[in-house]
Amino acid sequence: MIRLMLRDLALPLAVGISLGLGVSLAAGRLITSLLYGVQPNDPAQLAAAALMLAAAAALAGFLPARRAARLDPMIALREE
Repeated sequence: MIRLMLRDLALPLAVGISLGLGVSLAAGRLITSLLYGVQPNDPAQLAAAALMLAAAAALAGFLPARRAARLDPMIALREE
């Protein structure tokens, strides 16, 4: 159950991260003058942001999935 829910989370997360990295690379050239001490296309910064986003999404998906996996299916069906 948990694996199924986390797999459903992976596709939107991958699309969002890839689109976000593309937009940030394009926007980095526009805001170069506003950045102080950081290169606009710094791979370490981009990777850190992507990893933090992936970790937050995994945690946000894991907690409800774990709760749903612990629930008895018959009880859930009776309450709906």
